Amino acid sequence: MAPAPHRNDRIALVTCRPHPQISADRDLPVLAASLDAAGADSAIVYWDDPEIDWAGFDLVVIRSTWDYVLHVAEFVAWAERCGALTRLANPAPVVRWNTDKRYLGELAARGVPVVPTRYLPPGAPVDLAEAVGGGEYVIKPTTGAGARFAARYGPGEEATARRQIERMHAEGLTAMAQPYMRGIDTTGERALLYFGGRLGHAVRKGAVLAPGTAYDARKIAHPGVRAWEPTEAELAVAASALAAVPGIPSTPELLYARVDLVDGDDGTPHVMELELVEPNLFLDLHPGSLTTVTEAILAAA
Repeated sequence: MAPAPHRNDRIALVTCRPHPQISADRDLPVLAASLDAAGADSAIVYWDDPEIDWAGFDLVVIRSTWDYVLHVAEFVAWAERCGALTRLANPAPVVRWNTDKRYLGELAARGVPVVPTRYLPPGAPVDLAEAVGGGEYVIKPTTGAGARFAARYGPGEEATARRQIERMHAEGLTAMAQPYMRGIDTTGERALLYFGGRLGHAVRKGAVLAPGTAYDARKIAHPGVRAWEPTEAELAVAASALAAVPGIPSTPELLYARVDLVDGDDGTPHVMELELVEPNLFLDLHPGSLTTVTEAILAAA
């Protein structure tokens, strides 16, 4: 049941321009319709549209700006300009911090269990043996979405992994090396979604990176996604990750957050990613989730 119509807040739902390599946001039209039914005045807009008067909105909600990885500096600059004109969710400082996955190192330093990560910036020597040790490993950029420029490697594939790193370095990207978390092949990856600091719903999906898939091939970002009931251990790790976000004194200041978890070799959940910019919400998998998100956006406005 949707919230009762009340005020006439102007709310922008921000997305990106259609592109053959970018999935459509199926949540976007239904969310806009739900907000309008609740009495808001919503508009679906492109983040890079120069004609938009951002100051004319009571709230700007970043939703599916999934091309930002191709224009990171421009996107962060837009978020800072927009946040200076009106209320932006999530706030520009959070956007700046979360668009670079070196935040995983900060979470680890604050005691949050994360997937072990080594960073390989352009110009630095690359010692894969030191970075990943034995066994399977993953190479990907610190700025990415939809498994762009991500690949899974095993022993004997160092030459291919080096070529990938060289390609990323040539584009000015910092590479990150992680052990392949084998638990994902059995228990999957779980994503816990929070709105206004409260758990809304959760999903589970399968492994994205198959052996032998090229780093520049397009991947299925959410294979086998289905509804999930999070465990107490998953809830505890997610809470610790959200509490460690710098500059946020309380999680309700985050309109939305998605914590992606995968099991370590010991079976305990580890943070794979903390999605605070443009996470897919999977609204169609959970009855009532549309109402939850609509109410959180209206409360923020």
